[in-house]
Amino acid sequence: MIDISDLSVGYPGKPVLSHLDLHIPRGKVTVIVGPNGCGKSTLLKTLAGILPKESGVIRVDGRDSGACSPRELARLLAYLPQSRPVPDISVRRLVLHGRFPYLSYPRHYRPQDLAAADRAMERMDLCALADRPVSTLSGGQRQKVYIAMALAQDAPAILLDEPTTYLDVSHQLQLSGHARFLAQEGKTVALVLHDLAMALRLADHIAVMEGGRVTVQGDPETVFASGCLDRAFGVAVRRFQTPDGWQYYCNPL
Repeated sequence: MIDISDLSVGYPGKPVLSHLDLHIPRGKVTVIVGPNGCGKSTLLKTLAGILPKESGVIRVDGRDSGACSPRELARLLAYLPQSRPVPDISVRRLVLHGRFPYLSYPRHYRPQDLAAADRAMERMDLCALADRPVSTLSGGQRQKVYIAMALAQDAPAILLDEPTTYLDVSHQLQLSGHARFLAQEGKTVALVLHDLAMALRLADHIAVMEGGRVTVQGDPETVFASGCLDRAFGVAVRRFQTPDGWQYYCNPL
């Protein structure tokens, strides 16, 4: 699990997160939502150790992340950022980058590293593309490769910032299934999503951010009933019952 207490983060002259508290439970899918500029991506970058915190405590599986080396933190937490460069290497080589936290220098892949990469590619249906250069793939295919790299890292917690970008509807649903499966395996899974309907369907736990803080967090039913989504996004979030459960949609206020 990830526990965040009194977290403040900012850039020079620009505070972004202010005294933020958040609990991301193990074995659940947590979805973080909020309007543009509220600090969602900054939060994930701070959890991953990319941005320094000004104050507060972050604990990952009971360990203070501030006391971990980058390599130790990478073994605890895999992070997929919203935007990434496109290297001129094969799919398999990029997925193997997820194994870097476990290797000494010079890097020599062990049988268990190759097996972890193969499992990740199989899970993301990439085996047929394993030898293709990443630069030749479509945006959706590249996104799946980066998700496979995060899976190959095999950390107990995984953070994904807008992972459905470039994915068509079919692959978005597949990603939802992967997230649920990882949670069922006991991993701590957190995603930033802009699609409120998808967030409410997928999440076991939702955190709503406004102005650099988490204003409401809880299960989808509690968050929906609170009306906080209407306030945060300036829309009317509504739902209707179907044989497959609640379906959500948004109307203008």
